[in-house]
Amino acid sequence: MSSRTILHVDLDAFYASVEQLDRPDLRGRPVVVGADPKGGRGRGVVAAASYEARRYGIRSAMPISEAWRRCPHAVYLRPRPERYAEMSRRVFRILQRYTDRVEPLSIDEAFLDLTGCERLFGPGEAVARRIQQAVRRETGLGASVGVAPNKFLAKIASDLEKPGGLVVVRPGEEERFLALLPVERLWGVGPRTAEALRSVGVRTIGDLARWRRGDLEARFGEAGAHLWDLARGRDDRPVQPRREPKSLGAEVTFAGDVADPGRVRAALLSLCDRVAERLRNHGFLARGVVLKFRDETFTTWTRSAPLEEPTDLAEDLFGAVTRLLGRVPRRPGRRVRLVGVQAIRLVPRLAGVQANLFGSEDREKRLRAARAGDAVRKRFGRRALVRAACLREPAGG
Repeated sequence: MSSRTILHVDLDAFYASVEQLDRPDLRGRPVVVGADPKGGRGRGVVAAASYEARRYGIRSAMPISEAWRRCPHAVYLRPRPERYAEMSRRVFRILQRYTDRVEPLSIDEAFLDLTGCERLFGPGEAVARRIQQAVRRETGLGASVGVAPNKFLAKIASDLEKPGGLVVVRPGEEERFLALLPVERLWGVGPRTAEALRSVGVRTIGDLARWRRGDLEARFGEAGAHLWDLARGRDDRPVQPRREPKSLGAEVTFAGDVADPGRVRAALLSLCDRVAERLRNHGFLARGVVLKFRDETFTTWTRSAPLEEPTDLAEDLFGAVTRLLGRVPRRPGRRVRLVGVQAIRLVPRLAGVQANLFGSEDREKRLRAARAGDAVRKRFGRRALVRAACLREPAGG
């Protein structure tokens, strides 16, 4: 197989960097974007941390109370999704100058396939430098880039010299590049797998590469064959532009643990409204739904079910979610910490499902009403139109 030129572009501490860009007084200071810490009593999590904050051990998804304990003098800010989306669009327009084969992984990172573009723009390393310079010049943000023959290697490379790093893995250097890295760098190696590998003397990717494929398969099954390929730097997956979402969801952590079932149902209805609006905005219908439920002991249950017909209406989602709620084991005195709703098995609205969508006059009326509500909220803000049953509950994230 001929060698490819793949780039992984990853914006450095994106949310926090945008905040420091918009507020120069924050530059050089620890900045944490996420939930309100409330003096160390906050209940949410960290969405992003500046590199100054990371020196205190603060990282994404850490409880905000723990971040406060580690660095109470940091600047704590609530997220501004619209601003981050605007900056992301500007960066992606820069990436698309070099190839139409751009695969977004999230709002702040993407793969690019530059194979065949070398005569036009030069080698991958040169393009990577031009992208970094353009992003800095046109947005004020920093980016780290990995250049490699495949996606797996490019993503690892982009993470090695942050912030502002540029790491190149050339064809033929794959195993040497990986050899000394900890085995946890491999996709699919979490704490349990890492522990199992350490128990047989595997601590680095180089250790794993010395195993025979058959021995890894015998011990770890199909995952063993996958790890064997990755340890040798093999990854044939193509860069896939315009990936459609597999799910759309929202969840909310209550300000205090909730014992009132009515409040829990109100929160779920609010979340169904948010998810249904996202489905309509993205042009999808859901064929299934997932309920997420976490109590005060941090025990989490997920329950899923198919929908009778594809939908983008909150009432349909809520009916299914209510039934799923009945499948969560009951316990006297339980208090609820978090609930979430996720729409799954998405299909495009126009993929032969209009007959179901408009199969009744009642459904058509409800869809028109929902779209009218979307328009009101888009113009006047999310709180401009809220169900009476949801007034006490946040809309979720």
